[in-house]
Amino acid sequence: MFTGIVEEIGVVERIDSRHITINAEKVIEDLKHGDSIAINGACLTVTAMERRHFSVDIMPETSRLTNLGKLHYRDKVNLERALMMGNRVGGHFVQGHVDDVGHIMSIVPEAGAMVVRISASYYIMNYIVKKGFVAVDGCSLTVVDYDDISFSVSLVDYTLKNTILGERKVGDKVNIEVDIMGKYMDKFNQSGESGVTWEVLQEYGFLQAR
Repeated sequence: MFTGIVEEIGVVERIDSRHITINAEKVIEDLKHGDSIAINGACLTVTAMERRHFSVDIMPETSRLTNLGKLHYRDKVNLERALMMGNRVGGHFVQGHVDDVGHIMSIVPEAGAMVVRISASYYIMNYIVKKGFVAVDGCSLTVVDYDDISFSVSLVDYTLKNTILGERKVGDKVNIEVDIMGKYMDKFNQSGESGVTWEVLQEYGFLQAR
């Protein structure tokens, strides 16, 4: 589980069809073999460690469903270690299970920020709501608005400087993970049961019982 608050920008040092090795500084401090780490929002397992590098294996499905299969030597990536219980959750609960890849349609400056519009599949748009959460390349962001085929997010200066979203261009592919709560609500509503209740939300850990 992750928060969508990117800790560091890493750099791809080696890559082939099955492995990625990434240069990092901050996340490497307490990273161990077998740990989970989010790379551009995709949850992967650390398979090897070096002094300032770590490696992960990538499955064919991961290459197909994320933008990791398009990475090249010296490309930059967003990195986040798995959430430690007891930490503050600054973003939202992100699983690291990328749902689909979207495309950046436009980037427009607006009052010190950048409003980025991203095209997305019908599946993704089912879970997009105004002011709702969405993870883009592993960054926890708030939806500004949406239409039938796209949604927009506003990137503040901190996000632009501390994640790879600040270097994205029109046409770039981005990993998208929708809010897990929306998926649960959809499943319950489709099941013909009574739908989402306070008890259901408590059972799945979204609310604490009083």
